[in-house]
Amino acid sequence: MKIRNIILVTLASTFALTSCNDWLDVMPDNRAEVDTQEKAEKLLVSAYPENAYITMAEMSSDNVDHFGSSPYSKRFMLQLYNWEEVTETDNEDPKQVWGALYSAITNANQTLVAIEEMGNTPELQPAKGEALLCRAYSHFLLVNLFSNAYNPATASEDLGIPYMDAPETELNPKYERGTVAEVYEKIEKDLEEGLPLIDDGMYSVPKYHFNEKAAYTFASRFYLFYGKWDKVIECANYVLGSSPAEYLRNYTELNALPTSPADVRGNAYNSTNAKNNFLVQTAYSTLGVNFGPYSYEGLISIGSVLCKTELLNYAPWGTKPASGTTFRNMYKYSLGIYDATGFQKYLWIKHPYLFEYIDPVAGIGYNRTIYTAFTGDEALLNRAEAYVMKEDYTSALADLNLWTTNALVASQCSPVLTLDSVKEWANGMEYYKWDVPTPKKKINNPFVTVQEGSDLEAMLQATLYIRRVEFLHYGMRFFDIKRHGIKIYRRQVGTALEINKVLDSLEVNDPRRALQLPKDVITAGMTPNPR
Repeated sequence: MKIRNIILVTLASTFALTSCNDWLDVMPDNRAEVDTQEKAEKLLVSAYPENAYITMAEMSSDNVDHFGSSPYSKRFMLQLYNWEEVTETDNEDPKQVWGALYSAITNANQTLVAIEEMGNTPELQPAKGEALLCRAYSHFLLVNLFSNAYNPATASEDLGIPYMDAPETELNPKYERGTVAEVYEKIEKDLEEGLPLIDDGMYSVPKYHFNEKAAYTFASRFYLFYGKWDKVIECANYVLGSSPAEYLRNYTELNALPTSPADVRGNAYNSTNAKNNFLVQTAYSTLGVNFGPYSYEGLISIGSVLCKTELLNYAPWGTKPASGTTFRNMYKYSLGIYDATGFQKYLWIKHPYLFEYIDPVAGIGYNRTIYTAFTGDEALLNRAEAYVMKEDYTSALADLNLWTTNALVASQCSPVLTLDSVKEWANGMEYYKWDVPTPKKKINNPFVTVQEGSDLEAMLQATLYIRRVEFLHYGMRFFDIKRHGIKIYRRQVGTALEINKVLDSLEVNDPRRALQLPKDVITAGMTPNPR
């Protein structure tokens, strides 16, 4: 597992855009010499980001509400929730995430240079493949956080992020953001070169690295965001093979674990022994607290209003339950509720809250967590959405029903979906309003025209609903909102858990969909996102 104090090879000086805090710069004279295969492989340990993007993305999505009265929240969380420029500092703020992603890219690039200097020999190819995948992945996260979603009509004009494909050899170079189209083209190039080189045999614990299944699941996500449906299906097929159910999460086993302490389930959810987990990562993060049974971060959270009206309750696999809590029984993995004064958290335990002591006597250290970057469940849902976009509803339903039968309790609902049942569900409810919420939000997809009342709309609504449930507390909903041009609101929920008022809305073409670059980066001369 990647822990800061056991990294054996690092670059002593990493990114900067200013003289003392350069974020996109590497001082060439201060690097460790990487001249053996072993050193190259050790350097790759640092080619994964040490700060997670998940909190940023989840707080920017419609998976949270403002509870109004809770005192428990960091200011940067509120800034993210309000789609403001983040000025507060934290391990999970845009500055730290930006820096962590570019630091990972630096180490990937240094590995690639070292491999070339060592002759690019056959035994070095697996490390080269991993380095290319790491570089592509960090750039992918950067462009999808800090730029607009890929839109074929505007991608050649939309501001991208600097694509770093080589270590720096000079101090304080100037960087251009390029375009989203250019970034995607470079990611695809790295993927196409890197995928055939991945070899699981080089790792003692493959799930801490871009093994084959993790790499091809990432590729399926990339091509889904890129609008290349056949490539999504091809990559997902490679991952899932002829028995995709084998690579779905075992909720029955997970649910049999004790609920206290919460870390028991959090650790199990991200276990390398779980067949569905492909790439397990550690991070400096309070995810386990933010989305765990603690009063901490209670001001901005997911509560009963969200769950009972649009997120878990009014589902395509059954009618709205008569009881407000009945819906909790529909899921094999039991949903938890944390009650506190003025707010209420609904949650699935997906992240452990861990603490890394650097001084046990003084009680000083780092908040940490574990998360799974890629899973078999995602590969399945990526493929299902690609089938929907191709209007192959038979294949899409087969995949969606694999997910529903795996995740739902058959005695509590109707987990097997048909085109007719999906249409009945989607067409039987009004579009979402902030004060009368439903799961149905208008879709403005840049690749296809989604007509109201069409089979395509119904199937997309169901697919996005399932993705929202599967990726709850994982930040993927924000990317889906951006990709599909979904308008969302900011609401304040009262102490009686009623909707009090709307605070703001994120329109379809709102520039705030692209998170603002860190202030230090802008100050150093990087073009900011428009506001």
